[in-house]
Amino acid sequence: MRNEEIRPATAADVPAVRAVTDAAYHHYIERIGVVPAPMEADHAADVAGGRVFVTGDPVVGLVVVEAFADHLFLDSIAVHPDAHGTGVGRRLLGFVDAHARALGLPEVRLYTNAMMWENQQIYPKYGYEVVERRVDGPYDRIHYRKVLLRRVS
Repeated sequence: MRNEEIRPATAADVPAVRAVTDAAYHHYIERIGVVPAPMEADHAADVAGGRVFVTGDPVVGLVVVEAFADHLFLDSIAVHPDAHGTGVGRRLLGFVDAHARALGLPEVRLYTNAMMWENQQIYPKYGYEVVERRVDGPYDRIHYRKVLLRRVS
């Protein structure tokens, strides 16, 4: 992979956003018994709305975020399986923190499916704490938050 920059996705990136998301989440279908929500997202609308940031040339990782008044919601993080173990996920999580700070938001929130146990090991390593577990339709989700330290001037 070349180009470690994380940049806003463009309309030309939509096929890659779809492909990376599908590659990252496809193996969970059998485990959780439903198609993971990120695979069914409207990628073109997310990109057009400025919610998708990508890395790599070709794209190997991405985040989908949405800013709210009191937090940045990390809707999806996807790393192509070919890029696992190369630091792409770590860089994307760092980007999310920096993006939230740049927007003046005090925390990042996300959720993961309870059957995606790998994520339950990863997120606490990056400062996320469990807030609650809740069933949303067919999805059993564990909600997390990460409080960002405010800089004192």
